[in-house]
Parts: sequence; structure tokens; C-alpha cells
Amino acid sequence: MHFDLNENQTMFRDMVRDFAKQEIMPIAHQMDVTREMPDDLVEKIKANGFFGLSFPEEYGGLDVDTITYGVVVEELARASAGVCIMVTVHNSVGYYPVAGFGSEELKREILPRMAAGEIAAFCVSEAGAGSDAASLRATARKEGEEYVLDGSKMWVTNGTRAAFFVVLARNPGSTDHRGIHAFLVPRDTPGLSVAKKEDKMGLRASDTVVIDLDGARVPAANRLGDEGDGFRIGMTALDGGRIGVAFQALGIGRACLEAAAKYSMVREQFGKPIGRQPVIGNMIADMGTELDAARLLAFRAAWLKDQGRRFTKEAAMAKVFATEAAGRAADAAVQIHGGYGYVKEYDVERYYRDVRVTRIYEGTSEIQRLVIARELLRELA
Repeated sequence: MHFDLNENQTMFRDMVRDFAKQEIMPIAHQMDVTREMPDDLVEKIKANGFFGLSFPEEYGGLDVDTITYGVVVEELARASAGVCIMVTVHNSVGYYPVAGFGSEELKREILPRMAAGEIAAFCVSEAGAGSDAASLRATARKEGEEYVLDGSKMWVTNGTRAAFFVVLARNPGSTDHRGIHAFLVPRDTPGLSVAKKEDKMGLRASDTVVIDLDGARVPAANRLGDEGDGFRIGMTALDGGRIGVAFQALGIGRACLEAAAKYSMVREQFGKPIGRQPVIGNMIADMGTELDAARLLAFRAAWLKDQGRRFTKEAAMAKVFATEAAGRAADAAVQIHGGYGYVKEYDVERYYRDVRVTRIYEGTSEIQRLVIARELLRELA
């Protein structure tokens, strides 16, 4: 791999950067305050094809490579992490299970609709099943040519807007991951309901909800993969999703670095800009160095994915390093702003809240380290 973006990747980056500057940045603060994303912004995102980034052209998508996808994600997150997560969940854990494991009939029917902007959500976590996803309790009971789904799912991004839900549920009475299946559940399925919208610390422009399943009947044709494939499908989707989270964290971290650098050159203390003070200059140097290292890890994971090679370890490395580096960058940006960094008038306060969850969702930092250790021991021991 090399380190320069090609012409197509540069074109996408510049296009998304302009879109974000014109359409997202001016309302990012207001979306955070109101916890609402304007419908007209969502329509503009659809019109620009962002919901079809990962989708093959034959299904109406843009079919971008993973590095291009990452660059797009970084630019969106730099403007609003809440807007970014809506797009990334749809294009990763919403898309991968259907594209990789759905029947040809299901893909022909659903993927063009998803690429056009019928949003997808991913439903795995439950009140008692987070990092230990195999302990989920939602059930899928087979009745003829249907499955009957019961249970609740938490932390469902895009839940209020989603047209489709990828849902993991298990055979009643089963106790391990081999009893878990995956399903594509349309929003209008009787028995599926949105129970609660969470009031979150960050990503407030994005909706996160609880989904209830009460006797929701799903055609057997909507099962993804074979019976018992659900856990593998979910974990495979998360591998790819973690690359997106790494780039999302990079976008937030980059916004923090840019804000801190600009502020440090206009704020004067002791007769000169604080950026010229060694202690502040060192903080900015560390922010930039760590974010550059994180970008290289994210690019490597994306490149491996595009080459069709195994990338589980590299995706975990990229996610854990990028999210923690971005967290440190957000902390430093608030510190550099001093008291101003602690008030909502300045964007770094929002960045500080937004970045925190990147170390939690799609696999906590602790789980990433377990994955990395497992892969290294498999390779080296």
C-alpha cells in the first residue's frame, strides 16, 4: 500500500468536505441541543448517495473501496459525529449481513432500497447482553415458514428512522452461540415497536432506541445465512464496522486538533499566543502525532479488507488506538481552551462528549484488546 489518496478518493474527500461545511457544520450545534436531525438534511444525504457508499453498483450503490469509505466517514465525523454514525451504521452493520448472507432474492429486493436511503439498523445488544453478545435472550421460534421473534434490543442506532432491522435472536432453550440466528426484519412487521429513545451524553443528533419484539413474525426467507449462523454474521459485521469507528474517531480527533491549534494562536497569555508556549505546543504535537499513527492503522485495516485478506486483528488495533487517541485529543482540546472549553458555546465541549462512546460501541476497548491478544497468540505462540 502507499500513503497518497488516488484521484477518485481525493474527489470523494473533497466532495464530502464541501457538503459537510455547507450543510452539516452550520447546524451541528443546534442538532446537539435539540437531539433532532432535520429531515431535509437526511434527504440531502440520500440525494448525494451517502447511504449507498458500500453498496455494489448493480444494487444502485457507489461501490467505494474501504479507504474511500473511511475518508468519507472521517469528513462527516469532523462535522458531526451524530450525522456520521447514522451513515456508518447503515453502510456497515446494516449492510454487511444482508449483502454477505442474504439470499439472492432478498438482496435483489432490499439492497437497492437501502442504497437509495431506506435506512438499516443493527440489533444485537440487550439489557444483559453487551460485550458477551452470545448471551442474548431474544428468541426466534420456528413456525412453518415463519419465525416468531420475542424480546428487546438496546442501543439501536437509527431506530426511529430505520426501514429495516438486522436482528439476532436464538432458538428457545438454546444456551450457546450455535443457537443464534440473524434476520432482516422490516419496520412494518406487526409486533415490532420502538419503545424508548435514549437521552445520551453525546452523539445527540443521532437517535438511539430500545426495540421491542412481541410475537413479530418474519418469513423464513428473511433469515440471513443458515440456522445457527447469526453469531458469526454479527461478529463478521462488527469486524468491518470497527474500521468505520476508527475513522469516525479520527474525524472527531482531527476536529479537536484543528480547534485547539486555531484557539492557541489567538489566545494570548504572558505576552504571546499560548500555542507558542512549550507546554501547549507539546500538547498539540502529541495530538497530531497520535492521530497520524491512528490514521495509518486505520488505512492498513481498510487496505487489508479491500485486498480480501483477514483483517480482524488490524481492525481491532485501529479501533482501540484511534478511539483512545481521539479521546486524549478531545481532553487536550478542552484543556487548551481552558474555561471556554467547558461551555457549550465552543465545539470542543461537544467533541469531548461525542468521542467518549467510540470506546464502547461495536466492541469496547477491553474487548478489542482480547481480540488482539487472541489473534497474536494464534499467530505467534
